[in-house]
Amino acid sequence: MQISLQQVVPVFFETGKADGSQLWNQTISFNKGENIHIIAPSGSGKTSFIHFLYGLRKDYFGKILYDNNDIKTFDVEKFSIWRQQNISIIFQDLRLFTQQTVWQNLEIKRLLSPYHKESKITAMAKRLGIESKLEKLCNTCSYGEQQRIAIIRALQQPFDFLLLDEPFSHLDESNRQKAMQLMEDEAAERNASIILTDLKKIDYFKSERILYL
Repeated sequence: MQISLQQVVPVFFETGKADGSQLWNQTISFNKGENIHIIAPSGSGKTSFIHFLYGLRKDYFGKILYDNNDIKTFDVEKFSIWRQQNISIIFQDLRLFTQQTVWQNLEIKRLLSPYHKESKITAMAKRLGIESKLEKLCNTCSYGEQQRIAIIRALQQPFDFLLLDEPFSHLDESNRQKAMQLMEDEAAERNASIILTDLKKIDYFKSERILYL
């Protein structure tokens, strides 16, 4: 799979705001199997960019293509198929079902778009230090624990691209590195790509390209 951008600029940007960006108003492609690190200061449209790539928002000029298909032409069903099979995401606001248990949040994702066996949930939770939380309600977990839940949830489905919007903001350095390694291992297993946006460079993210938004 390939994701291509053709002169994409948010409609809400003031004139000149995209000047100097290596992504906005550029023609650029992301290929399956390469990791992309996007460094984006506050106010540069980082979350909007991730939402554009995932098709949640269409308030931009230009085109975003999945394998030469303009995603603005997709209906709900076509988007659903692409997302189930090709694209996973970790939202900055996580979007967990807070009144459900941690296990239920993870298992529903696995059942909707199966990739791993059930036992993999426990193994990933243990690896990220939240195995004891699996039967707890999500709203009883700290935000850092919820970030790890969201990371594990995103890895339960097939994907060619994993989109990350500041996924580590409430994790300490040790847990950040453990989570990053887990995601990199999963992406490598699938020959998939990680597109990670953050405010600053993450040295332990093994990226082929670094771009400034």
